[in-house]
Amino acid sequence: MTSEEPKTIPGSDTDQTLSQEARPAQLNGFNLAHDVIDPSSRPSFESHPPSPAPPADADFVPREQWGGKYEFLLSCMGYSVGLGNVWRFPYLCYRNGGGVFLIPYFIMLIFTGVPLFLMELSLGQYGAAGPITVWKCCPLLKGIGIGMLCVSTLVCLYYNVIIAWTFFYLGSSFQSPLPWSCDAPANAYLCGNNTIQNNLSGNTLSPSEVFWNDRVLGVVNSQGLDDPGPVRWPLALCLLAAWIIIFFCMLKGIRSSGKVVYVTATFPYFVLIVLIIRGATLEGSLQGVAFYLTPDWGRLASAQVWNDAASQIFYSLGIGVGGLLSMASYNKFDNNVIRDCLVITIGNCSTSFFAGFAIFSILGHMAWRKGVPVGEVADTGPGLAFVAYPEALALLPGSVFWSILFFLMLFMLGVDTLFGNMEGITTAVLDEFPQLRASMKQKSLFLGLLCFGFYLMGLLLITDGGIYWFTLIDSFATSFGLIIITLFMCLGISFFYGVNQFCQDIIDMICLCPPWCSKVLLYFKACWVFCTPFLLMFILTYIFIEMYNTPLKYGAYVYPRWGKALGVCMGATCCLQIPIWAIVAMSKESGTLKDRFKKSIRPLNSWRVNNSNSSVGEERVEAERVEAPFTVHLTDRDTVNLTDLDFTAMAWENGIEA
Repeated sequence: MTSEEPKTIPGSDTDQTLSQEARPAQLNGFNLAHDVIDPSSRPSFESHPPSPAPPADADFVPREQWGGKYEFLLSCMGYSVGLGNVWRFPYLCYRNGGGVFLIPYFIMLIFTGVPLFLMELSLGQYGAAGPITVWKCCPLLKGIGIGMLCVSTLVCLYYNVIIAWTFFYLGSSFQSPLPWSCDAPANAYLCGNNTIQNNLSGNTLSPSEVFWNDRVLGVVNSQGLDDPGPVRWPLALCLLAAWIIIFFCMLKGIRSSGKVVYVTATFPYFVLIVLIIRGATLEGSLQGVAFYLTPDWGRLASAQVWNDAASQIFYSLGIGVGGLLSMASYNKFDNNVIRDCLVITIGNCSTSFFAGFAIFSILGHMAWRKGVPVGEVADTGPGLAFVAYPEALALLPGSVFWSILFFLMLFMLGVDTLFGNMEGITTAVLDEFPQLRASMKQKSLFLGLLCFGFYLMGLLLITDGGIYWFTLIDSFATSFGLIIITLFMCLGISFFYGVNQFCQDIIDMICLCPPWCSKVLLYFKACWVFCTPFLLMFILTYIFIEMYNTPLKYGAYVYPRWGKALGVCMGATCCLQIPIWAIVAMSKESGTLKDRFKKSIRPLNSWRVNNSNSSVGEERVEAERVEAPFTVHLTDRDTVNLTDLDFTAMAWENGIEA
């Protein structure tokens, strides 16, 4: 340092020149001028007062907020309560021991569902950012947000196809008699002749199966994945109408979708109550309910039962896709996130349980009419929603009314879930490119192009062989890739960001935290660190074993090896984003590999900046980085240990005032 030229100390009132003999130490390229031996010395700063919100022409555009707490609750409830609550849970319940299935179901809810749900809501609300930008808290894990975006894209691609099917059935329900009933003249040969066999399942065809396979899907004209055939244009029009509805409902963001959910989130409950009351008056309904709830205690020893319970909790709550995180990011900072979490998760699981009564009471009546066991008419997935249940409704007096009501309910359930998935995508992109928020025209153009792109890609799923592609994407889009993403989110927040810091963040958000709140957080802390990662590893292991040993099928069609490999690639693409973006984050840092890792898990300076949402009109404060906070003179006998922490202007000013 003896060869250096004298330097001018920044931040002092007058320029001072350091002699070569003083041999000053340096910090961030600046000389340390104050003597640390003198306790009366005060560090001089060159800092500025906190910056107010950037002007309108800057990149920063204020984020929207929910118009009220009920909009957020209804949006999350509608997002979580989807088609899986109606067409998957009742089937899993009867298949896995009836009422016994509720034991592993609620255990998985307590130790996996609720903790992960709270983690995602809290992360979004505290960071006030979407699935990608929120990882300013730990840049190493930015790939989790990218992976969530990939999963949301795959889900949106096939989920709106279900809404298109629902539209087709809804339009057909205005015909009397219903086109899938035995009263329709075109089905007279089916109802009077039981010799016709189904090529897909080998069972006797019913009018509802013929309508589903021939009129709706056209799957009888396809040989498999490699034979998609032409687009079915009636479905293409239904799919276009579905995306147009989604576009207009989301055109103004949460200001428009937050109002729509008052109808779409509450109407399905009205229909379920009506169906339960109607089903209770039917002959044979008690046999259906008994079939739904009769316990088989021996099933508790089966690993499949516990895996099905965990998977149903995981998928029905919509965890790990980014929708919950995005919707929570529009909350006020002081919103009671724990209360919302408990209300939504308990409401979601209660809906699944009571939906089983609406489903199996009417299926029991159909089994009684046919004189067969309930198990022969029960089904899951599209087979329940578009074959078994419509056939049961066709047997009821006033079948047209009940069919319209049922498919309106399916439409509302599907639209609400798609709102959440689309919100995850749009919020992620708008946070990364905030200039799109500044202009309604740009935002509308982006949303329009996004919906149109999904429509074009979805055309593959409404060809004659589209159901094969639909099943492939449905099987792998939310399979092992989503579990891995959620596992890394749980581990990253717990061990990289810090579970204690995360719990403190939650307490900071809940300004008047009651005593029970702190005690509940101790339970959640234990889940995030131990229970939840262990259960996620169990689910992941079971998925890999089942995927290796069980061939993928649709009916009698067995998927070729290349088709299954394509599905594995879909799931792998989502979870591989985590190591890819971790490498990118570490490559941007300097130092040894260990130093790069430590720096990449450290929150960015802009973290905890956008948390001024608790009061309307409160001034937004932007943190500023101070490169040379103060200068200190050092002698040969002095030793100073400098840490590698980041400091902001606000932090240094608080230190001066203290």
